[in-house]
Amino acid sequence: MEHNLFPGHIAVMGGGSWATALAKLLLQNSDTITWYMRRDDRIEDFKRLQHNPAYLTDVVFDINRINFSSDINDVCTVADTLLLAMPSPYFKDHADKISVDISGKAIVSAIKGIVPGSNELVTDYMNNRFGVSPDKTLVISGPCHAEEVALDRPSYLTVGCPDVERAEQFAALLAGKHSHAITSSDVDGIEYAAVLKNVYAIAAGMIHGMKVGDNMTAILISNAIREMERFLDAVSPRPRQICDSVYLGDLLVTAYSRFSRNHNFGSMIGRGYSVKAARMEMEQTAEGYYGAKCIHEINASLEVNMPIFEAVYSILYSGVSAPRAFAAIARSLN
Repeated sequence: MEHNLFPGHIAVMGGGSWATALAKLLLQNSDTITWYMRRDDRIEDFKRLQHNPAYLTDVVFDINRINFSSDINDVCTVADTLLLAMPSPYFKDHADKISVDISGKAIVSAIKGIVPGSNELVTDYMNNRFGVSPDKTLVISGPCHAEEVALDRPSYLTVGCPDVERAEQFAALLAGKHSHAITSSDVDGIEYAAVLKNVYAIAAGMIHGMKVGDNMTAILISNAIREMERFLDAVSPRPRQICDSVYLGDLLVTAYSRFSRNHNFGSMIGRGYSVKAARMEMEQTAEGYYGAKCIHEINASLEVNMPIFEAVYSILYSGVSAPRAFAAIARSLN
């Protein structure tokens, strides 16, 4: 490649497990990073302990290679690339604090959700609100669990960008002994798929919690990937292979893994927890809960046939019981 499209500082924006995993990956190939965290006490604990005090605590960092800050505008000023890795429900609260010009920055979204209220993809929001060029807007997806990055297990990521060279260069920054990164130009498809797979993981968790059995889980996921394909074709029509790892692979790992917070959230509901009680019990954000509402509202105009998705939505937002909702669609699955 003739030139480096990611000069200068890369800033990780967020203090959770996914942000921590991505910081670990970036420091394989970067001398230093800037790291934005909202809370000063969390930063001080991180510096003292040399690990994130709340997430992936086994991952030890060389803190001399990290420039921490709780001032989002300072971070946005000094960094050339902003890697967004906060939960989607809180993204807009952080973005609303940005008052400096970031239109010339590269934006990398690792947020697996849609902006609540406007129902925009994060990349579209950054283009529309901050004037960031689509060619400098990237996305990161899996299949990859933060917990497995921490354990140095093989991890697979997909970097999406309309600019193929830019995608390849950022993918190279994430690649290492245990991490593999490939590229795609399907930015919208990757973002929507990341939202949908969380909703379907909730469905798989509900089936698990109700102890319906592995047969039902298998038929659920095989139908869910077809629902995903129909929705992606409607909302962002273009050639894509739905069995690629960024679609099917990410759906599978999120639906089945014990590390999946969306699966665990669904499992609690399947075991009889109310939606409110399950949300209160969760230590981390189950983003599928918020994504279900956004996709439901988007699909009101598209009218894509998505019975599994709508069953989950009815449980989360209309008070329908999980056994009743899945009994209603069980005969239609094949």
